[in-house]
Amino acid sequence: MKVVLGYSGGLDTSVIVPWLKENYDADVVCMAGDVGQHGGLVGLEDKAIKTGASAFFGEDLQQEFVEDFAWPTLKIGAVYGRKYLLGTAIARPLLARRQVEIARKVGADALAHGCTGKGNDQVRFELAYVALAPDLDVIVPWREWDIQSREDALEYARARNIPLDGVDQTKLYSRDENLWHISHEGGPLEDPAYEAEESMYRWTVAPEDAPNKPEYLEVGFEAGVPVSVDGEALGGVALLRRLNEVGSRHGVGRADIVENRLVGMKSRGVYETPGGTILHAALKDLESITIDRRIEGLKDQMATRWADMLYEGRWWTPEREAIQAMSDVLSKNVTGSVRVKLYKSSVQVVSRQSPVSLYRQDLASFGDAASYDQADAAGFIRLFGLPIRAAVSAGGGEEVVSGLIQEVIEAGAL
Repeated sequence: MKVVLGYSGGLDTSVIVPWLKENYDADVVCMAGDVGQHGGLVGLEDKAIKTGASAFFGEDLQQEFVEDFAWPTLKIGAVYGRKYLLGTAIARPLLARRQVEIARKVGADALAHGCTGKGNDQVRFELAYVALAPDLDVIVPWREWDIQSREDALEYARARNIPLDGVDQTKLYSRDENLWHISHEGGPLEDPAYEAEESMYRWTVAPEDAPNKPEYLEVGFEAGVPVSVDGEALGGVALLRRLNEVGSRHGVGRADIVENRLVGMKSRGVYETPGGTILHAALKDLESITIDRRIEGLKDQMATRWADMLYEGRWWTPEREAIQAMSDVLSKNVTGSVRVKLYKSSVQVVSRQSPVSLYRQDLASFGDAASYDQADAAGFIRLFGLPIRAAVSAGGGEEVVSGLIQEVIEAGAL
């Protein structure tokens, strides 16, 4: 049997390679994707081969990750659980697809991953496998082996002389990192009453240690996609790296979240998403002058649906294609630039402009406006209030309305 393993070089996947060979007599091929994590793919091939893999495929997926996965998620405005900008979830469908492509290339019989049975990632990877390679078997060691803890895994590795270079054998936290974010879970964070120590954070400075002088940035967008910073045109990877650097310097993008996992339990995670936080604030503000109220409402509805879809691993579905097509249409005029002020962890929009702005100063001004006759409002209100007048008339007039208002007051709603 030939198996393609999604490989990170961490403790779990380092142990999985020999475990697959022992328990499935497998020819193990390792695949790893560089989506912007610290260190990229440096040293992974050597480690995989020393662990027992027959081959290693390292893929630079950074540009594809940003342009084909992060940007569409940003464009629709997706946020899960009110605060989570979906950094881990965004990368999984891309990594799973490339794993399938490698499996086809080498003629593999099965796919394997190192996700645990409690997390969301197992669902994300396996739904992608179902969509892209339903004919391949899936092996999930965490559901089969006797290893129950990190200590068990370390003992297993030492007994087989598995190289653990670069593996932090004392780490407290489980982390996931890519160009969009870095996450922290496990360890003392499992107590929701515990305040994360400053030493846990990897990207962002503490707000109190951020510069005492604010910094301004201007982000340019075309059809909802970020294209420039301070007037300089940048590709997706360079642009996100620039915003991550500046945002981290000012302590922007920290989020401490108790979220609802797909498998049914609540879990706590702390996320650092500096560039994404800046982009979300800027894009939403640009939409305020480039799309109307009805489109804004529709985008908000679709944003929630996209967030759930992505979080649950349903990227490779017609649903995602349909929402993305709608998002492209709804965002076609979201073009312009937004100036933001970064200071002590905050992102404040201070100005916005667009060549296709719907904002008209002559209409919005409290002064005289030749194009707007305020007397016209009387007719509008009469028509707009017609259903209310009809309901009042049918229900007994003002007495009924007064009675309803009194009930609301007594119920404590007002």
